[in-house]
Amino acid sequence: MKTDRQRVIETTDFLKQHIINPPSIGVLTGTGLSDTLDDLDVLSRFDYSQLPNFPVSTVESHKGRMIYGSIADRHILMMQGRFHLYEGYSPAQVTFPVRVMQELGVKILILSNAAGGINLKFSCGDIMIINDHINLTGKNPLTGSNDDSWGIRFPDMARVYNPSLIELTQKIAADNQIPIQTGVYTGLLGPSLETPAETKFLKTIGSDAVGFSTVMEAIAGVHADMKILGLSLITNINNPDAPVKTTLETVLKIAQAALNPFNRLLCDVISQI
Repeated sequence: MKTDRQRVIETTDFLKQHIINPPSIGVLTGTGLSDTLDDLDVLSRFDYSQLPNFPVSTVESHKGRMIYGSIADRHILMMQGRFHLYEGYSPAQVTFPVRVMQELGVKILILSNAAGGINLKFSCGDIMIINDHINLTGKNPLTGSNDDSWGIRFPDMARVYNPSLIELTQKIAADNQIPIQTGVYTGLLGPSLETPAETKFLKTIGSDAVGFSTVMEAIAGVHADMKILGLSLITNINNPDAPVKTTLETVLKIAQAALNPFNRLLCDVISQI
């Protein structure tokens, strides 16, 4: 039976045949955000089904495509759609793209997602820079035997999200008059949304936003010694005292409306890294 690393190496070897310059920046896009990075000069694209050993996204709003290209002479590997625990994938499968990026030499990892706002000072369409996270999935991609070639057994999680990247993003947002928030993202298993009681609990423990992704990839990124930037697009507000039904259609509509400022912010950040 192949190990996780052997599978990753097979995928990496396939990609190296199509990549001239190794990417230094990796981007994973969340629900409704696959069309970000308008400035990307596309050099190659692959459906996930074309890549050896790659999982396939089962969520309709995730395109399931890998894009290799460049912005301002920075070579990018962009995942248009990710994998989730609630799809039935293991933590190792969810973080498979991060390990491929690691083997290709990616040093900066940008994670984006659509999230529900817990902080009632937030508004739909706000972009929240993640400055910390809470993992309530009950899962961790580092369980099991440790591959020392990928990282140390007990990686420190005191600064998951890079302060310099956070500061740069805040400056670019201010320069472009893009509404920005900063806060703590909580990752749940999903796919059922939060009850009012669960929302109250999340608020009590310090959550500003909640979703079903990102924390697995962030943990793997820390293990891989990557600098990480996390961005949440707030697509709905969870007020436990006045709950409002949330649908995927509503989330996608909010994401589409915020796509232009989100894209501008992301492209400018990459250009100035």
